[in-house]
Amino acid sequence: MSTETQDGEDDLKERVVNFLRRNFPQIQMHGGSAAIRDLDRETGEVTVLLGGACSGCGISPMTIQAIKTRMVKEIPEINEVHADTGMGDDGMGGESRGGSPSFPGDTTEDREDDQGPQAPF
Repeated sequence: MSTETQDGEDDLKERVVNFLRRNFPQIQMHGGSAAIRDLDRETGEVTVLLGGACSGCGISPMTIQAIKTRMVKEIPEINEVHADTGMGDDGMGGESRGGSPSFPGDTTEDREDDQGPQAPF
């Protein structure tokens, strides 16, 4: 890979990272994260992984759609955006194989006398 190509990829990667930071600060404010999993300058495809609180979040499909729509408009070199929350939803219209979000104190056992999570005091 030539130095010129590497510089171009680094610049594109930086612009994608800046795009995510600038357009989606709420991801971080809500305990989520966004990272570039793969970036192919030749095809103009980027794959973004949403993690942390984004995994299992009910509005992550809307976040994914917003990322897809805005990124191709704002970064001319990007032709297609793939996004994944790590919960089996590939962000590309596939069916989710993931589960529901978990909360501290949740149990997977189905018990009739379960009153929910107990207070720590």
